[in-house]
Amino acid sequence: MEEGLFSKTALITAYIRAYHAAHDTPKIFDDFMAHRLVTAEEWRSLGLDVPESIPEAEDPAVCRGRPAALTWWIKVIAGSIIARARYIEDALDQAVRQKKIEQYVILGAGLDTFALRRPEMLERLRVFEIDHPATQAFKRRRLAEANIELPGNLRFIPLDFAAESLSEALKGSHYDPGTPAFFSWPGVTFYLKRKDVMAVFGDVADLAQKGSRIVFDYLDEGFFAPDNPHYSVQLVLENVRLAGEPMLTGFAPPKLAAELAQLGLIIREDLCAAQVETNFLMGQTRGYHAGLYTHFAQAEVE
Repeated sequence: MEEGLFSKTALITAYIRAYHAAHDTPKIFDDFMAHRLVTAEEWRSLGLDVPESIPEAEDPAVCRGRPAALTWWIKVIAGSIIARARYIEDALDQAVRQKKIEQYVILGAGLDTFALRRPEMLERLRVFEIDHPATQAFKRRRLAEANIELPGNLRFIPLDFAAESLSEALKGSHYDPGTPAFFSWPGVTFYLKRKDVMAVFGDVADLAQKGSRIVFDYLDEGFFAPDNPHYSVQLVLENVRLAGEPMLTGFAPPKLAAELAQLGLIIREDLCAAQVETNFLMGQTRGYHAGLYTHFAQAEVE
């Protein structure tokens, strides 16, 4: 992300969640607060309805033309964002039921609305939103403009993952390393260098009590292969680069599991794209898909 600018992908994510909550049936994830963080002008300019006028491309391997690839890309981005939100909060709900989780740390929070939508959970959890200073400042302005009252259990912690330590940021906060915690890290790993991704995982393993969990998504390294045959993938890479937020890193699932184990994190679940579609995207009518290289995963601190 360019220095001093808020994350455009954070805004797009909020817009997609708001659009889904307002227009789609059945609802995979109901983010009924997201629309309050997106202005009317942004709502008009982002326009998820655009692909409806473009012929559907069922097979990404044949998305050679820009219109077909654009259709596929938007449906994949939207489907992955909505399914990811559902996956994270399902996992959090389960963790709270099964363990004495008292802290929820959202890494790369963007315009996340969990603390605004789930008052019953705020009675049980301290919530920490961690994100780049520019993006977090942008969110706080939007909250103020929308006259949204902040819950007492919500804390904001600014952090540039590429330049600062998660460990140091949490040590200076109300985070309690002696209490089990649940971490989520949505939509960030592929925008960082590999060493920065692993540094964050290492900090979580060092800071969190045994049994704590981190839920995250990542891209298979094949996404970044120079000979990747899918034009839609090249379109994604081109667009995020032009937006100043280039995608940088993917992982091979077995190697990632081995590397995390060395840090003290054991992979408990790793869903591939087909499993994501089966679990979360079946039965919806918009034609959303999970990206071919998408993974949703959970790791537990040993």
